[in-house]
Amino acid sequence: MVKRFIDINCDVGEGVGNEKDLFPMISSCNIACGGHAGSKEIIQICLELAKKHQVKVGAHPSYPDSQNFGRVSMLIPNDELISSIQTQLELFESVREKMNIPLHHIKPHGALYNDIAKNEHLAETFLSAIAPYKNSALLYVPFNSVIHKLATNIGFKVLVEAFADRNYNDDLSLVSRKEKDALITSGEEVLNHILCMYNDKVVKTITGKNANIKADTYCIHGDTPTALQILAYLSNELPHHNLQVKS
Repeated sequence: MVKRFIDINCDVGEGVGNEKDLFPMISSCNIACGGHAGSKEIIQICLELAKKHQVKVGAHPSYPDSQNFGRVSMLIPNDELISSIQTQLELFESVREKMNIPLHHIKPHGALYNDIAKNEHLAETFLSAIAPYKNSALLYVPFNSVIHKLATNIGFKVLVEAFADRNYNDDLSLVSRKEKDALITSGEEVLNHILCMYNDKVVKTITGKNANIKADTYCIHGDTPTALQILAYLSNELPHHNLQVKS
């Protein structure tokens, strides 16, 4: 039987401090670079762990809003947002380049990620901010979103992302974190969520409907309270479904 590989990514460097336990069980990471969390020292720690565990490295820029952890939409002038994103990426790159670790991807964080999924003007602004990376890094985007279509149309290389530890609405937006069913915290439920998306190309929404979806990478948030338990469960169970996280 041919081995099948699945990319499990994780948001890290966000102040939780569980990275040493997370990295052995993931294949790519998204490192906070100062907008919502993160610092030069934390970036370096995460990059060292990525190198040790052969984890693909991504930058994780956000709205400049550490107070709300980047999870609240901001009304911010275009030039200020572009400047903030580029400053975050410059901080990340200043550490990464010294360590000679390749940049695999860029993944926006939180409210910025959700906003550019549906707002064309904001998506264009974000793509303008990361234009220097167009030919050197992949972009993680949600399936069939505004940013997915715009980025593809102008030549960005994208990987489509799905969320393994989050519930979806019928329109493929994520259930708000203000709702009690926003997170999926059981390893067994996360596994079923992933298998449904990976094998059947559908996701069961919060209303019980099956919505079409495709994904190249699946996210477990590093600050999900049961992130370690979920990843440990997946590490044990995915091979029984002929899926390997580490290539």
